[in-house]
Amino acid sequence: MENLQLIGLTRQMVLRRKMDVIANNLANINTAGYKSDNLLFKEYIMPVAEMDDFRASDKKLSYVQDDVIVKQFEPGSIVNTGNPVNVAINDRTSFMVINTQNGERYTRNGEFEINNQGRMVTTDGYEVMGADGPITFTPEDTNINITRDGLITSDRGEVGRLRVVTFDNLQALKKEGTSLFIGENPTPVETPNLLGGHIEQSNVHGVIEISRMIEVSRAYGSLANALKATNDLRETAIDKLGRLNA
Repeated sequence: MENLQLIGLTRQMVLRRKMDVIANNLANINTAGYKSDNLLFKEYIMPVAEMDDFRASDKKLSYVQDDVIVKQFEPGSIVNTGNPVNVAINDRTSFMVINTQNGERYTRNGEFEINNQGRMVTTDGYEVMGADGPITFTPEDTNINITRDGLITSDRGEVGRLRVVTFDNLQALKKEGTSLFIGENPTPVETPNLLGGHIEQSNVHGVIEISRMIEVSRAYGSLANALKATNDLRETAIDKLGRLNA
């Protein structure tokens, strides 16, 4: 395969991956607390392949490589749900702690509920962690309220306090599922800024993502047409040269 085809193929591969990233963002446009992704490209100088068709010194060939997926941590819109055990984080860098079968995970999706054991859980059934462990309610807990600093109270009194943490490097966090993150060395947030009865919506902007999808689709199509035209030209040249009389 010639260098031009290889370079075009690398470009098509990263465009297809970028399309997958955009499609995943759009699929989670209604997922509370979801943080969108963006795929960055970089130039890759092939250490072996060179262009030596001319007498001048060889030219290193530049390929296209997907570099890294950057997570966008801009806050989403905060909406009032009327559910007293829903929680929104009113800042950019904090996360609530969730207990899963694989260990602690971190989320900004505060779409919580109370299960039949009285535990405060996510929609997937994972326990929400408080400062002293899982948060548990009793049938006597009425008029539940979550204060700005994470204190959970009811008519019975204090129920618990939400555990809120942050991280030095947000880009080092790894996504798990749609709204959970894996991270190391969480730092407790002493004065969190929470809103009870609210949730933070996804930060995906549908119009922007659709525009990106159209842009990627057009770039992929233009590249495919260019590669086809080059291949057709090569076939025509071979066909004509093959007919020349010696």
